[in-house]
Amino acid sequence: MLKIQHLSKYYGLKKAVDDLSLEINAGEIYAFIGHNGAGKTTTIKCCAGILDFEGGEIFIDGISVKQDPLSCKKLIAYIPDNPDLYNFMTGSKYLDFIADAFQIPTSERQERIVKYAKIFSIFDNLGQPIGEYSHGMKQKLAVVSALIHEPKLIIMDEPFVGLDPSSAHTLKVIMRELCDKGSAIFFSTHVLEVAEKLCDKVAIIKEGKLIVSGTMEEIAGNEGLENAFLETVEGAKNA
Repeated sequence: MLKIQHLSKYYGLKKAVDDLSLEINAGEIYAFIGHNGAGKTTTIKCCAGILDFEGGEIFIDGISVKQDPLSCKKLIAYIPDNPDLYNFMTGSKYLDFIADAFQIPTSERQERIVKYAKIFSIFDNLGQPIGEYSHGMKQKLAVVSALIHEPKLIIMDEPFVGLDPSSAHTLKVIMRELCDKGSAIFFSTHVLEVAEKLCDKVAIIKEGKLIVSGTMEEIAGNEGLENAFLETVEGAKNA
């Protein structure tokens, strides 16, 4: 579903992502972990078509992000770590705007909006301007907007930040349900316990380079993901 081939991205002379290759298949929840500044957000933004990149290729369902970005964006949903929404809109207007962008028929959009807005307990707030929302409510609205067009691939950057425990649990359940239906999810997180329990596979990145990737069982083993992460990163530092 998502294939990253030899991705390289520069900021000036700094190489933020260095020859990174990964493949996320349909049905998989894939965690992307690393220290702050490791290159996770840059990689994610390249996959979402937000950032251009100097080297390599990214394919979504076999379609090149560089060659046909619009077709790729029709297949995905992107949730940033800090949802930058239109504060002058109401929640309902924003969701209608997203639904229009993805050309979702009126009957289908209303059903999905009601379903997910109620699940995340923001249905009663949809008439309010987004500028009056708390950070957590904005995060919930961003999640709802990502789900209403039933994307084949969801790309998320720290999706659980700002969510209350109930909403975080709901999102985890929905993530698994979507992947069981054939979607794929690629997301970064610092919450290693969540990644270990939820994800099928994991990749660890350090200073723009992929250090290790594989199934959660292969990477975490019997020692757990936190220990595996620390040992892997320290080992890469000392190599």
